[in-house]
Amino acid sequence: MSGEKKSVCVVVVGDVGRSPRMQYHALSLAKEGFDVDVVGYGGSEPIPELRERHDVRFIYMSPCPDIRSAAFLPFKVLWQFCTLLAALFLKPKSDYVLLQNPPAVPAMIVCWFYCFCMNSCFIVDWHNYGFSIMGLTLGEQHILVRFYKWIEFYFGRKASAHFCVTKAMREDLEKNWNISATTLYDRPPDIFRPISVREEHELFLRLGVDFEEFRSGLEVTRFTRAALDGQYELRDDRPGLLVSSTSWTEDEDFGLLLHALQTYETKRASGKSGLPPLVCVITGKGPLKHYYCNLIASKKWRHVQVITPWLQPQDYPSLLASADLGVCLHTSSSGLDLPMKVVDMFGCCLPVCAIKFKCLDELVKHEQNSLVFRDAEELSEQLISWFRNFPVPSSKVSLFRAELQQFRALRWHDNWVFNAYPVFNG
Repeated sequence: MSGEKKSVCVVVVGDVGRSPRMQYHALSLAKEGFDVDVVGYGGSEPIPELRERHDVRFIYMSPCPDIRSAAFLPFKVLWQFCTLLAALFLKPKSDYVLLQNPPAVPAMIVCWFYCFCMNSCFIVDWHNYGFSIMGLTLGEQHILVRFYKWIEFYFGRKASAHFCVTKAMREDLEKNWNISATTLYDRPPDIFRPISVREEHELFLRLGVDFEEFRSGLEVTRFTRAALDGQYELRDDRPGLLVSSTSWTEDEDFGLLLHALQTYETKRASGKSGLPPLVCVITGKGPLKHYYCNLIASKKWRHVQVITPWLQPQDYPSLLASADLGVCLHTSSSGLDLPMKVVDMFGCCLPVCAIKFKCLDELVKHEQNSLVFRDAEELSEQLISWFRNFPVPSSKVSLFRAELQQFRALRWHDNWVFNAYPVFNG
């Protein structure tokens, strides 16, 4: 980039620390010489690489009071409108504003207005459609959903450039909304990688402080131990480790996983199944967590343990790399986005069982790099097949991981430079 150093404002009307794609955008922009302001809400810690940069500044908005009532919704929108407007206009001028969508209301209106006033370039990164998420609870034909949809695409079309997460979404934006977008697939950053047994051992010791499911002694975990030669090894009698991550929202039905785990428990309890005990770790925060935690607590399983921790940013990639199998229940309200959690798992060479939806095959290829299921019965069959005779690996493990090694060869920043950098350097 030549000439005067330019600035970009990355806008997330949500918890910045739980918006990995926008953090990766900000990091790549900083690496390529831009000054970056990140506007959003606090809560979770952003990734360390972003926090440590002198050319990235975080501007946190005051969160709206948490009152869960439909009558409170107009006040919440007004609150977000005013706080985002203030955050944008009270900081130094940005040459570009990159907005995460959804949510579209009121963020698209405010960001467009700012760019109009400041002669800045307005860019939208389409992760999904906000109206489709709203439609999950109100129904697609509800007047508020239809009004939201109008705002989303009226102001969306005013943006100067667009990114989207799938080829299917790019085609939908072009066909139905006359919006020309660049497909920017999510790719895993360097932190998501395979790790050594020593690193696994250290992770399980840390997690064992709070969760007895990982402990087996002072310097021994249920999964790993120190060998006589001073190295570390996986235990032959270790349980299987299943992992999933979620925002605990309506587009992920964890009842499917609990049903499959019940089938696994029954099969293991019957004896001579060749199945190990199973530890299932489900990470994340969200509105339905309390509901599902109560369901989990009601289970009287002896062979399956489910824990729901919130992990530190540095521990989450290590957990994925230590797991034997991932599960993804993301179905997409629009059918046009892809689960970033699977991208992270693939970065760690972790195969997944993912529930099928419209464009999933842009990422998960059944029987080639992972498994796809349609219902709880299929998921339970896949879990039982995967863990039978554990820890002897399933015949599919080496095949899938070879494919995932190729996938992880292209990382986020290289992909970003090729597809996104030209938009900011035009």
